[in-house]
Amino acid sequence: MSSVEATAVLEKTLTRKHLRQRILFTLGVTLLALFLISLLLGRYPAPGLMTLHEFQETELARRLVLNLRLPRLLTALLVGASLAASGMVFQVLFSNPLVEPGFLGVSQGAAFGAALTIVLLGGTAALIQGMAVVFALVGLGASYFLARRIRYGGWVLRLVLAGIAVSALFSAGLGVLKYMADPLRQLPEITFWLLGGLYSVTWKQFFSIFPAVLVSLLILLLFRWRLNLLALHEQTAFALGISPKQERLLLLTVAVIPTAAVISVAGMVGWVGLIMPHVARRLFGSDTRFALPASMLLGGMFTILCDNLARTLLAGEIPLGILTALLGATLFLILMISHGIKIER
Repeated sequence: MSSVEATAVLEKTLTRKHLRQRILFTLGVTLLALFLISLLLGRYPAPGLMTLHEFQETELARRLVLNLRLPRLLTALLVGASLAASGMVFQVLFSNPLVEPGFLGVSQGAAFGAALTIVLLGGTAALIQGMAVVFALVGLGASYFLARRIRYGGWVLRLVLAGIAVSALFSAGLGVLKYMADPLRQLPEITFWLLGGLYSVTWKQFFSIFPAVLVSLLILLLFRWRLNLLALHEQTAFALGISPKQERLLLLTVAVIPTAAVISVAGMVGWVGLIMPHVARRLFGSDTRFALPASMLLGGMFTILCDNLARTLLAGEIPLGILTALLGATLFLILMISHGIKIER
């Protein structure tokens, strides 16, 4: 390659990098604007946007924004960013664009833990949250343990098969608990938890998950370039000086922790971890150095938008999981039938 050609390739690469950085900056600004608008959006003092004058002059309005909407929106941001980041990690590591954060029995384990607490252990909010986290991690551990005992196929295939089996077992256990539950008291609580929602989020719940989510997401961001290597064939990745099995297990664990944390507070919120990585790849291609942070930003925006609709469309709140499924499935269909916009790698 001549020096002129090399210079042209370098300039093209730098141009793409600058364009990606500008798009990431635009996504960040859009997320910030949506967050600030959402603080003033609601059904009090009237349906629509609260004015700054009402916020400054009305004590009840200030308490509503600072003590109810702010922790709820921050939690929605954590939920969206965590599920989207985990979805990106799972899809890259498993080389499968149809997997999502609950793929290794995580979501089903959390649901089983929450239902078990409601039916047998009293159903206090703190205990439900703690047991959901514990059983989400149990789901990951059981999937890993079972995958180590399967005697055929590669490591990724064994994890997939183990995850399917563990998820099915937890789903069966959840069905048994729903059958055992009191139909007038416990069953409705389990049903609403499974539908997902942020209607009961307080500052206490937000701070209970914030440290684990923040640390996990920072680790994923710092190691996002390693995902590009782990997406390669196992022998190729090993030749480049990494230990594929150990690093995959580390990143899977780090991705599961924030997922378990946010599920314990928000309940079952689907489609975010499946769809947002697809949208990010439409914008940035398969380079996880840019696609992972973009997926987190898009996940935060999507969840905040769905939560805004959940609490403003009707006088009674719509479960968040219903809206994420409805809008997520619609967006999925649009992505499947359109070419979209994509920056070449």
